[in-house]
Amino acid sequence: MDPAHYLGLDVGGTKVAIRVEADDGSVWESTLAWQPRHGVDRDLAQLSGELTRLREHTGVPLRGVGVAMPATVDPRGRITAWPSRPEWTGLDLAAALRALFPGTTVAWADDGDLGALAEARAADCADLLYVGVGTGIGGGLVLGGVPCPGPDRGSFEIGHVIVESGGASCVCGRRGCLQAVASGPATLRRAGRLRGAEVGPDELGPALRAGQPWAVAAVDRTCRALAAAVTSVRELVHPQRALIGGGFAAGVPELVDLLAARLAELTRAGQDPLPVGPAVLGGLSSLHGAVSLARLVASPPARASLPSGTSLPSGTSLPSGTSLPSGTSPPSGTSLPSGTSPPSGTSPWTAAGTLTSPPAGTPVPPPAGGG
Repeated sequence: MDPAHYLGLDVGGTKVAIRVEADDGSVWESTLAWQPRHGVDRDLAQLSGELTRLREHTGVPLRGVGVAMPATVDPRGRITAWPSRPEWTGLDLAAALRALFPGTTVAWADDGDLGALAEARAADCADLLYVGVGTGIGGGLVLGGVPCPGPDRGSFEIGHVIVESGGASCVCGRRGCLQAVASGPATLRRAGRLRGAEVGPDELGPALRAGQPWAVAAVDRTCRALAAAVTSVRELVHPQRALIGGGFAAGVPELVDLLAARLAELTRAGQDPLPVGPAVLGGLSSLHGAVSLARLVASPPARASLPSGTSLPSGTSLPSGTSLPSGTSPPSGTSLPSGTSPPSGTSPWTAAGTLTSPPAGTPVPPPAGGG
């Protein structure tokens, strides 16, 4: 009997990272670089061709598929914004994934949320906060081994937590967001103002280690903002630890220890400081998280909540206590044991919005809404 295979896709603005893991421990990876931009239909056709080669390589059906998406996706599965590839805006992502993976359980989630899931599993920590500090600030929260708040309820946007009322302008349109204060570019701009000359990404770390006042002050404000956001999350949901990743944080490894010191200052009496450390998966966290999502939706644990938009092939048997999100229902023949929660006010057998995979060979749909 062939081992079960699980596929993860990390969809980015310039490429798609692909990873297949099998239960026998074998791994297969590849990278698809997007061709010159002509439209989402051509992108999907290119991805379909790569997936055909993948199926020929593995030679066995996929048990589950997880997709890490940087775009904003509404609860109905439609992309509402993606600055890196605006031609995808309006795409019915749910329909596109049904067509790409007929007969397979498939789900998508925010790339930051999936990065957190992967880091949690790598750290063997069921309750973990992950913060990625790079060009922007993203991250995710895992509670009980499952991403929170859950793909059917939006993503964990820690970068848009307000840490300075009336602070720097953010690309989201607000002021004082964590990303506007503590991202890599924000920190470098602040360092440049304090120095009186532009500061490059390769200059900040050495200057910090040398004790240059402008570098120390710039990074300290970043750490204060990060500490405020992390402490706020801790007070609400109590993760066991926090991990800091992202390209900027990797280039300034001292940031983690400096953040730990600021977290200790914000720790209330009677509490121990929240343990904080560097992320271990680096730029692969979202890809590994996509594979973890594939495993999760293929074999959900008891009382798990499946992501909105999860495609369940006909005949799927769900474990007792599995929760189905609003607007989602299983296809005909799906077994719903005692304790399973169907969407409120709908029939689990006839509700609209079922993401049932179409027959093999169904063409990839064109973008909806002229994206």
